[in-house]
Amino acid sequence: MNRIRALALAAVVSASSLAHAAEFSSLEERMSRAEFSAAGLDTLKPEQLKALNEWLRFNGLAPGAPVAIARSRDGVPEYYPDEKARQPIVAHIEGKLDGWMGKTSFKLDNGQVWQQAETGLKSGLALSNPEVRIKPMLLGSWLMYVEGCGCSIRVRRIK
Repeated sequence: MNRIRALALAAVVSASSLAHAAEFSSLEERMSRAEFSAAGLDTLKPEQLKALNEWLRFNGLAPGAPVAIARSRDGVPEYYPDEKARQPIVAHIEGKLDGWMGKTSFKLDNGQVWQQAETGLKSGLALSNPEVRIKPMLLGSWLMYVEGCGCSIRVRRIK
């Protein structure tokens, strides 16, 4: 009986993982090394980290799952104090996008300005007015997917 339950759970997790694979990025991908370490995640065994990522993939991205409200940091205005206002955004970056480094800002054709919210470097893109999809993630963060490069980056809205 336990084996049947385990197989059923594995099937559910696998189906959920496939459904959300394009939307999910692991903790290691989304957090800087400093954030990862500060949260104590670097002390987890690989199988524990895998289990945590699977739990987040299954529970954290489910439709209607609760999302923490973002808080203003360092004087940055809070644009989405109401959780219901945190809806995915589809727009285009104005002009050419070669990549990002540090605190790169992205001006969108809808008037919004978003800024890189994680450390990291991406270069050599040479994209012209690429479409971006910005979606709310766990703990009030946002993830921006860039068409044409198959890459994503955590961002925060600054205007």
